[in-house]
Order: sequence, then C-alpha cells, then structure tokens
Amino acid sequence: MSIRRIEPGKRMSQAVVHGGTVLLSGQIGRPTDDLETQVRSCLSQSEALLQQAGSAKSHILKVEIWLADLGDFDAMNTVYEHWLDTDNPPARVTCEARVRKDGTLVELAMTAALVE
Repeated sequence: MSIRRIEPGKRMSQAVVHGGTVLLSGQIGRPTDDLETQVRSCLSQSEALLQQAGSAKSHILKVEIWLADLGDFDAMNTVYEHWLDTDNPPARVTCEARVRKDGTLVELAMTAALVE
C-alpha cells in the first residue's frame, strides 16, 4: 500500500494518506488571535487538508482537541458545532494541555476516511 504525504516538512507532514485513511497533524491558529478565531483557523486549515487528501467533513472519524485552558470548552464548542457536519459527527476527545508557550490556545488534529 502506498503512503502519500501532504505538505511534508522537516519534522512532519501536514497530512498522511494510507490505506483509505487520512491523518492530519495538529493544526493551530495565530497565537495573537482570540480563542474563537484560533478555533476557526484550525478548522479551516483542517478542512482544506481533508479536501486536498480526498476526504471531507462528513468522513471525519475522530477529532482530538487540546485546549490551553479547559475553561474555554464552551467557547470552543460554539465554533466547532457551527462548523461540524451534524449529520455525521465523529468520535472526539478534548483535554487541557500546555499547547505552546507562545499564546496558542488550541490545537486540533483529525483522522478521516477517504471519500470513495
């Protein structure tokens, strides 16, 4: 089976496609933006990578979300739920973690199936 790497860099690829599955690296927004803008940026970047890989929001299998402050859970969900394909909700985990020291408030990674 082949492996396709999307936007490969020195340390990582932004996405990897293998065996009908797309794995996205963690996406972040600009550290100077507020939480909602960072979440929108993460989701927009993720959607673009899914499309580039041959997938779509409706094919997301799992979303992993790391918040610098779990107190932002409701604000993050407001943006996330507006973006989400509610007919095809994925499995999801959200936890609090020190994302980065530069003001990054959220990081988001996804696993999806290819569109057949």
